[in-house]
Amino acid sequence: MSMPDFNILSSLIWLPILSGAVVLGLGGDERAPLVRKFSLVVSTAVFLLSLLLYIGFDTTTAAMQFVERHEWISSFNIFYHLGIDGISMPLIILTTFLTVIVVISAWQVIQEKVAQYMASFLVMEGLMIGVFSALDAIAFYVFWEAMLVPMFIIIGVWGGANRVYATIKFFLYTLLGSLLMLVAFIYLYNQSGTFGILDFHDLSIPLHAQLWLFFAFFAAFAVKVPMFPVHTWLPDAHVEAPTGGSVILAAVMLKMGAYGFVRFSLPILPDASHELAGFMIALALIAVVYISLVALAQEDMKKLIAYSSIAHMGFVILGFFIFNARGIEGGLVQMISHGFISGALFLCVGVLYDRLHSRQIADYGGVANKMPMFAAFMMLFAMANSGLPGTSGFVGEFLVILGAFEVNAWYAVLAATTLIFGAAYTLWMYKRVIFGMVANDNVESLTDATPREAFFLALLALAVLGLGVWPDPFLEIVHASVENLVTQVSITKL
Repeated sequence: MSMPDFNILSSLIWLPILSGAVVLGLGGDERAPLVRKFSLVVSTAVFLLSLLLYIGFDTTTAAMQFVERHEWISSFNIFYHLGIDGISMPLIILTTFLTVIVVISAWQVIQEKVAQYMASFLVMEGLMIGVFSALDAIAFYVFWEAMLVPMFIIIGVWGGANRVYATIKFFLYTLLGSLLMLVAFIYLYNQSGTFGILDFHDLSIPLHAQLWLFFAFFAAFAVKVPMFPVHTWLPDAHVEAPTGGSVILAAVMLKMGAYGFVRFSLPILPDASHELAGFMIALALIAVVYISLVALAQEDMKKLIAYSSIAHMGFVILGFFIFNARGIEGGLVQMISHGFISGALFLCVGVLYDRLHSRQIADYGGVANKMPMFAAFMMLFAMANSGLPGTSGFVGEFLVILGAFEVNAWYAVLAATTLIFGAAYTLWMYKRVIFGMVANDNVESLTDATPREAFFLALLALAVLGLGVWPDPFLEIVHASVENLVTQVSITKL
């Protein structure tokens, strides 16, 4: 059976969604051990299935691969249309990999409503894969909106004391922006007679219409990234979310906003993208510089990492809007790298929180004396977050800075400040939490990482080092698609 006949993308979407329904049907907490094992088996199977995308992927073409197309709502020319290219495929594998990590990390931490917790993540996994593989605008919109529901539940049920405020703020920000995206889809449908995303790429759209459409897409994608100044929902959501929720939110959901820019804004609206490039670059550099300074002032570890995520995603947007292959490839590498690093740092905070039930930096100090193995893992992730050569954090930033130099040296200089600021806030947090003498009796009672914790941290460490030392396989995957995108964004549609 060939892979196209196998409908691998539909399997990746619907296997976790249907398995989530099965998990809910398994019942209450008395069946928690069965729920955990079943969820781990399903998430691992989905991850292994996603690796077939890598094995069967043709790196020489920018055409969509593993395509599925079935009639859905014929009266509006809407299709269940799926396919991936070199931009979307790595994001799907990132999603399936981190879902396995989240299931393992929650093994002992979540003791109540275990079935609902695991089901939420499995359903969300399928919906996120749907976002990355949809080639019909309505299918994309349905997956995009539906994935808000399980994250809303995860934060609202298993979150902290202010979880209701955080969930409502998260939901309203993302929902309102997405409504304007739907208006843009309807306009494009009226112009083309179809909701096919690839058909939108061929439209000739006047500049004034492109500008309106750009801002409609911007409302949805900038909130999701999130870009300054619509970023304020993210720190609240991270602080209140359980560890698994923070991991998926930072590592995957933020990437959907950046993915939207390269799938819709750049190829469909190239003239508006060039016209507003200065505006986008300015917002990206504000995120890199100003938000880094905000991170430096944080006293809560989760808030610090959340602001760090905003700064690093600013680097991604900068890479996309300098319109050269190095910058775009650097932005894509940064997306995957940030998925590994931010997920790992939130898991490290979760390991400490499970022991002391505090995220305040001041409540720690001298942790390395009691948790040396954990301290070594966290050191690696802190260095990667600072852009240390040999880690994945360096590769994307280096490529974006190289690409920025080709456009404007000042862009590169300002972007390079993230190497200074990133080291400042990350290593300052690490120093106060990990180094020094044991600060109090609570730290004295700490025990080192368990085998389960060491296992998922080791998996992420391998990913960070693998992408940092040998990024070539990833760059081979994205190169043809990036070259095609650069060509698309250079063609005027006036």
